[in-house]
Amino acid sequence: MTDIAQGTGSWLDAVKPYAEKAPLAALFLGISSGFPFAMIGANLASRLAQDGIDKKSVTAFSLVLLAYNLKWLWAWVIEGVKLPLLHRLGQRVSWMLLAGVLVMAAVVNLALVDPGADLMATVRAAILLGIAGATFDIIIDGYRIEILTPEQLGIGAGMSQYGWRIGAAAAGAVGLVVAQHWDWTTAYIVCALFALPAMLAALIVGEPERHKEIAGRKSSGELVQAIIGPFVDFFQRKGALLVLLFILVHKIGDTLANLTFRLLFNDLGYSNDEIAIYDVGVGFWALLAGIFVGGVLYARLGLKRSVLISLILMAVSNFSFAALAAAGKSNIGMAGAIGFENFASGIGGVAVVAYFSALCDLRFTAAQYAMISAAASIVGRFLTGTTAGAMIERFGYVDFYLLTTVAALPGIVLFWLMMRAGLVETSVGSAASDEGGQRTA
Repeated sequence: MTDIAQGTGSWLDAVKPYAEKAPLAALFLGISSGFPFAMIGANLASRLAQDGIDKKSVTAFSLVLLAYNLKWLWAWVIEGVKLPLLHRLGQRVSWMLLAGVLVMAAVVNLALVDPGADLMATVRAAILLGIAGATFDIIIDGYRIEILTPEQLGIGAGMSQYGWRIGAAAAGAVGLVVAQHWDWTTAYIVCALFALPAMLAALIVGEPERHKEIAGRKSSGELVQAIIGPFVDFFQRKGALLVLLFILVHKIGDTLANLTFRLLFNDLGYSNDEIAIYDVGVGFWALLAGIFVGGVLYARLGLKRSVLISLILMAVSNFSFAALAAAGKSNIGMAGAIGFENFASGIGGVAVVAYFSALCDLRFTAAQYAMISAAASIVGRFLTGTTAGAMIERFGYVDFYLLTTVAALPGIVLFWLMMRAGLVETSVGSAASDEGGQRTA
């Protein structure tokens, strides 16, 4: 059994990678990856709610996030299309710069619409930002996996998730505070600057050494290979269908809960400033602790046991919001629920994302991770957009969050079965190996 699968590192080995160049770059990549989600997720929900839009319409806007679940449809373009002029910087770096500019333009476009006056214009602007943000995600994920060595996948995944939470939470907090004191248009324009960290990281670190291009992509046969190759490679692996089922269902409860938190806070009577303080202040430090603990667990216990522990903790974290809803407005209760949720997510951000990163083949890194990450949240996002608002209105927040806790159980059971069958080790790709050779998981 291997180090990544079982974990044999010392406590010192578990800490040192946090200060290495590639994991630090993953932090800045994560910041830029997370902020578009806040712009069309939590911030847009707050903006719509404050404009008097009904709950069903507000939660229906989460369907815009399905663009992230469809990104695999055009991920092959980023793998194979060379950008004029910019390509001299490298395939990954050139696309990072273009995608970053597109995201900034889409955020400004959403800033200029008025939901109260024209809801359909807001829908169109949100869809454009969803597509731009998903494209940014494709290149960010591919770049992250390729700059990390197999031994850095766990810490790098954690740093990326840490950055993602910082980006989402900071953009959310900045948006709320600026909107409170000025307006939402100004808030969105200011938040567009969160695209810069990933662009600067790519320019500083440069093209990944582990990036592998499919030779001679210009012929029609090789173009077909670039499109279908990522799928063929994945589904040829032992237990691929069970692994895919786990990817699809493991995050249903977490996604349902996370996309409705702002509705709960708004209905409990929290102000924008209070949400910003507790969601960012307490959540920030709890997430920092969770990522550190997750990195240590990953190094000491290995991939399999650290993933299983994180899945259990994330399920329990949903229960804490049922308790908050039952107790009513309470600053201590909000701090506890937000804190535990972020701590559990920090651990999961290391273990689960490291496993998904290890599933990739270095020939198709961006395309395969786009497929995996899209599949990981599509069911939860679809259910949130189509049923969450109605379920909250029918059952109330307490029963809704209890249901999200139950919805997390299938993912726990499936991963346990995968561990028993040995599928965790046999399912990984060349990203979990040294230079695409011997696998380390």
